[in-house]
Amino acid sequence: MSVEAFERLHAALQYHIVNSMGWTGLRSTQADAVAPILEGQHCLILAPTAGGKTEAAIIPVLSRMATGEWPGPSVLYVCPIKALLNNLESRLSRYAGFVGRTVQVWHGDVGQGTKARAGRSAPDILLTTPESLEGMLISTKVDRASWFGSVRVVIVDELHAFAGDDRGWHLRAVIKRIEAYARQPIQRIGLSATVGNPDELLAWFAGAGERQIVGSSSVSTDADVTIDHVGSIANAATVISRLHRGSKRLVFCDSRSRVEELGVALRSLNTRTFVSHSSLSASERKLAETAFAEEQDCVIVATSTLELGIDVGDLDYVIQIDSPGTVSSFLQRMGRSGRRAGSRRNCLFLTTTDEAFLLACAITTLWREKYVEHIKPPPLPWHIVAQQMLALVLEYPGHSAREVVAVARTQFPDLDPETVATVFDFMEARGILFVSSDLASMGPEGEKLFGRSHFLDLLSAFASPMVLAARHGATELGDVDPMAVQQQKDGPTVLLLGGRSWKVIAVEWSRRTVWLEPTDEKGKSRWLGTSRRLGFEVCQAMRRVLLQEGDAGLVLSKRGTRQLDDVRDLIIAPEHQGSLLLEHLPSGRHRWWTFAGGAVNSALALRLGETGSARVDDLWVETDAGVPVPELIQRPVDHSAITAFGAKMAERSALKFAACLCFDLVAAVVAERLLDEDNLSVLRCWPGLR
Repeated sequence: MSVEAFERLHAALQYHIVNSMGWTGLRSTQADAVAPILEGQHCLILAPTAGGKTEAAIIPVLSRMATGEWPGPSVLYVCPIKALLNNLESRLSRYAGFVGRTVQVWHGDVGQGTKARAGRSAPDILLTTPESLEGMLISTKVDRASWFGSVRVVIVDELHAFAGDDRGWHLRAVIKRIEAYARQPIQRIGLSATVGNPDELLAWFAGAGERQIVGSSSVSTDADVTIDHVGSIANAATVISRLHRGSKRLVFCDSRSRVEELGVALRSLNTRTFVSHSSLSASERKLAETAFAEEQDCVIVATSTLELGIDVGDLDYVIQIDSPGTVSSFLQRMGRSGRRAGSRRNCLFLTTTDEAFLLACAITTLWREKYVEHIKPPPLPWHIVAQQMLALVLEYPGHSAREVVAVARTQFPDLDPETVATVFDFMEARGILFVSSDLASMGPEGEKLFGRSHFLDLLSAFASPMVLAARHGATELGDVDPMAVQQQKDGPTVLLLGGRSWKVIAVEWSRRTVWLEPTDEKGKSRWLGTSRRLGFEVCQAMRRVLLQEGDAGLVLSKRGTRQLDDVRDLIIAPEHQGSLLLEHLPSGRHRWWTFAGGAVNSALALRLGETGSARVDDLWVETDAGVPVPELIQRPVDHSAITAFGAKMAERSALKFAACLCFDLVAAVVAERLLDEDNLSVLRCWPGLR
């Protein structure tokens, strides 16, 4: 431990770190964070799961708070999911109590009575989400100057999870609006697992001011990782039920349906099993996570909701059904293990398809090469610009049109300022915004589109599909997709939820509620979802594994070894065309194996023009026979083709607030996000394609 760093902390914290927490010192990342945070620098704190990032941020912030006698609320602690906020509350309350300070959780599940009490006696640290902050900013019941005037620090947990999608743009824009109320500059502190581009991520998050990276972005390969191929969920359940009996096993699946299916299969094999995913009610998830944390011989099956820092106690083993699509996600999941003294991080892959097996090999190959993805915020967030303008006119009813545009430009300095004004003009022309005597307000079309439930739909940057609340008597069980409750021809509908079977008794569409009762009949699980797209680097690693160029260090079970031989046999038939593999399909069409990712392959397909219709996958592009794909890769694409592609995809886009943008701008956003011209240029440099 750095004695100097420890001694810079407030005396009360020094006392409690040693006597109340029983620490012999600070971890290296925690010690390194003390000086820059005490000096008010923006920081990005990097450490693996359970690496002490929360303490690295909050301890020096509490020291500043105590030394400077900050009034509350002076710290906003923002998390991507409510469950993580709930999980952190007791821990942060304990630390804050060391210096006589208070913590309050504030999100959609917190009752109005609790929020009213917090308003009368403001906490020092507010644990919240971007959506709840947005709600406070546009609420007529919140004294924004009182709530945000004393804010000195914003801590964002799991920053990489925000920055990778539109919630990151929303969060950054909301912080900028809060700064307008703050009487002091706001220090920004991000917490993240390992990322490939920490300097870029911190610059995007913090903007101007002194900045410092704390911790290491290097990837540790000190872990036990094995890939097995089991062929089905039923076989996976059999393996899990027999393996590591007497221990705590956390099993990740990449869909809620898979979680439910595996949960039922494990229970049928008399394995003590809990399930956790976002469609279960908060109380149901809490019961499962608490029980799992307190027991020993059991399994919890979860989606990525448990990938983040929610504490479910000391785990013995992490098991992955099939594979996540990124190294970053794999590291997060594996990092849940190895916390107990003398234990090692570990992960066992149980794959059920050829593609999943190959993906698991690729992800672990990249990990052993110490690669981790760069976090890149989605380009051209014009729909979030529109959302912020709508929120601004609710927050400041007396703002002029010029002021709304000016604020939006400060929130999105990365974007063209002239187009920001164009977005406002379009919404005014459509009646979404209304301008009178240069004062901007919500227009009639804006009220129609977003006015439901006091503009509740304006609070979030993402579109939420319609769901039905599932109830058994007075107990809230969670949410189900409306398609799951359609009447079956051969009898009543039976569905899976929480790893149990439920019979549908009644559906109240007006209340969006489905009433259930337990049953022993076999149920089904169904949710709508979107298929993920794999990145260029991951697909390239799959290629290297197939061509025996990148499998060094893979640890495979006996079944896994046989499966690797089998999938390699599948790719022997295609002929080499330079660095591409060409497969002649029975239909007479050609399949060009690029292993470049769906976004690159979509960009390549645009070069086909009139030469033939193309089908696109993450790994290949399928064309009519005779299309010279190696030549097409070298061609520049016509801008009109990109525009046409964006227009076509925009029609099926789930881009929230797209109604606030002209069609050309929506098309530009969609095309920029679905096409990868940069990595297509990498493909051009392959041997045999130049």
